[in-house]
Amino acid sequence: MLKLFKNVRCVFKNKNLNLKRINFYSNLTLDQQGFVDSLFDGVINNRRPELAKSITLIETTSSKKKILSEKLLNNVLYRLKNKKENNEKPCLRVGITGPPGAGKSSLIETFGKYLTSTIGARLAVLTVDPSSTSTGGSILGDKVRMPELSRDPNAYIRSSPNKCNLGGVTRTTLETILLCEAANFDVVLVETVGVGQAEHAIVNMVDCMLLLIPPGSGDELQGLKKGVVELADIVAVTKYDKDLMQEARRVKSEYLSATKFIRKKSKHWAPHVILTSSREKTGIDELWNLMCEFKETMLDNNEFYEKRQSQVKLWFWTHLKENLLEILLSKSYVREKIEKLESEVIAGNITPGQANDILISEFNNRISKN
Repeated sequence: MLKLFKNVRCVFKNKNLNLKRINFYSNLTLDQQGFVDSLFDGVINNRRPELAKSITLIETTSSKKKILSEKLLNNVLYRLKNKKENNEKPCLRVGITGPPGAGKSSLIETFGKYLTSTIGARLAVLTVDPSSTSTGGSILGDKVRMPELSRDPNAYIRSSPNKCNLGGVTRTTLETILLCEAANFDVVLVETVGVGQAEHAIVNMVDCMLLLIPPGSGDELQGLKKGVVELADIVAVTKYDKDLMQEARRVKSEYLSATKFIRKKSKHWAPHVILTSSREKTGIDELWNLMCEFKETMLDNNEFYEKRQSQVKLWFWTHLKENLLEILLSKSYVREKIEKLESEVIAGNITPGQANDILISEFNNRISKN
């Protein structure tokens, strides 16, 4: 990948382009600049229509609108940088994941109402719905499952399709979080598609990871096999009410035992396991206190912003790899070569790794000749 990146830079150099001096926003018209400025003004002044339009803008795949979204994000980053320099209280990003039936939406609504009503916090909830692999459509029905929170003036709920991206989140979830932070939300909750070995992308864009486990989820060994458990900062056993109380206590005990065998993400924080009930509102205040304790611990030990810096570095490389792949596939001779190599791989004449080496070698030779 690094070799491919170096060759792509050579293409730009051959076209006499100075990457450091390119102004990607210099060709905006006055109307376009005014449009971006109006969106940014609406975001920082807590106007929901402008925030919704801004999120839609950064989710676009249109190359023309992408220039506008990059300019908007540039303004957002400048504002967030100023807030940090002025020592303003940072927003807490919380990722929420769990298996189907764990009660993610129910807990988010109960917890969200606690934050807005009891704590007086402004809350943004970003939910990710799976997209159909055949039609590409998504239901986006999270607001239906959170009727009280969706009517709360101090809460904002946004559903987005994952467009078949792995990792439980969308490609623009991080940028959406930045918009919400610029809009002065105190807490941003990000609910993933579901739980599994691929649900790790969310960990690289939030401060605190909350894993929801329903009663009857298996023994502690099964919990360890779910790779996401080792990434959780807080584990909440849900549905601690009525006939499930005894089972919930058993699951809590087993996960407490299981976390002892997991390597800690931070030397200053060990995963906590608690009992919660959305119906009875049990453990909601304890959950918030744990999140506050986690945030203060990370800030006091200089891990809070260090983690965010490592996260954006990782996402830089993620986007770079995706863009380099797009550049590679945009070449007609590459697409033709891929079809031939696919046939060879299917026929068992070469391995997938050999086919990849052949393709990259031909791409590098073409660039070298230019």
